[in-house]
Amino acid sequence: MITISLCMIVKNEEEVLARCLDSAKDIVDEINIIDTGSTDRTIEIAKQYTDRVFHFPWTGSFSEARNHAFTYATKEYILYLDADDVILEGDRQAFLELKETLDPAVDSVSMFYNAGTDEFGNVTLRYRRNRLVKTAKHFQWRGEVHNYLEVSGYVINSDVAITHKKTEHKVGRNLKIYETKIARGDTFSARDYFYYGNELRENGHYEKAIESYEENLKLREGWVEDKINACINMADCYRFLGNMQQEFAALCRSFDYSKPRAEVASRLGYYFYRKNEYHTAIFWYDLATKLPADTNQWSFSFPAYWTWYPHLHMSVCYYRLGLYKESYLHNEEARKYRPDDKSIVHNKKLLEEKLNIADGQEQLL
Repeated sequence: MITISLCMIVKNEEEVLARCLDSAKDIVDEINIIDTGSTDRTIEIAKQYTDRVFHFPWTGSFSEARNHAFTYATKEYILYLDADDVILEGDRQAFLELKETLDPAVDSVSMFYNAGTDEFGNVTLRYRRNRLVKTAKHFQWRGEVHNYLEVSGYVINSDVAITHKKTEHKVGRNLKIYETKIARGDTFSARDYFYYGNELRENGHYEKAIESYEENLKLREGWVEDKINACINMADCYRFLGNMQQEFAALCRSFDYSKPRAEVASRLGYYFYRKNEYHTAIFWYDLATKLPADTNQWSFSFPAYWTWYPHLHMSVCYYRLGLYKESYLHNEEARKYRPDDKSIVHNKKLLEEKLNIADGQEQLL
């Protein structure tokens, strides 16, 4: 069986650190907590789990902090977590099985990162990350913000997931880091332009976000997945700005880099829905339900766009067309994922009345 060092960088995480460590403590063989300047009870809580608590002054670079944290690992593999991450019970069992059976020749194990969930427990944002890496390989983190672990060698994909349970969104923190890079004259990579665009979009600076996404697309270099998502996110910015023509054009630009994705198909469905072109909207929504992400996909995937979301919107489209049976059936598909969603429950009652479904039995008469 392999041995694992957990390496974490933390700052003012008293609300969530214990939750994270409780979920990981019986998986790992060593816990290293590197504090970058906490002023709350974070260090006190960390010492309840380990005597390996260290200090590292914050330099403004997540990569520097993470790389420093990795230097404390003494076991065969390194696992990294953020303080607001947890390993849910099913994934804990799968992780323990992986630990027992992992071939020691493996250099890195990728795991799903469930970066967002809705109130019904559905994953809203998922992607893969190199999560368990061989200590002896001395893999390095790159980038000051939205950093990534540069890995090579024998990499395998697992079905284990780490779940992010964020308690608050630190608005503007990453945006300030990018603004500092601009002020000191740093040269941006395609990746920088993409993530800077994301920060601008999330902070409501839609015009500047579009400019940054365009800079990403101008560069020949860069990950094609970032370019696909630059088109999608740019379309969202144009939608927020009320420019439907450019919104549509941006979505279509994604086809220069990839076949249709569910995230694009659902957005095209919504575009035509807003134009009252319900049959065309249904075409795109229906396509979205047939385009789930590849389980080996490393880029962002948003499961809502091929599960409940297109079904709910098809239900509305069919209702507008007076096709109540089809509307009911798609509302029921959406209800499988969000059984207590007030809109879906309301639709169910309304459609049952339209279709004369008696005694609450889901049979169409």
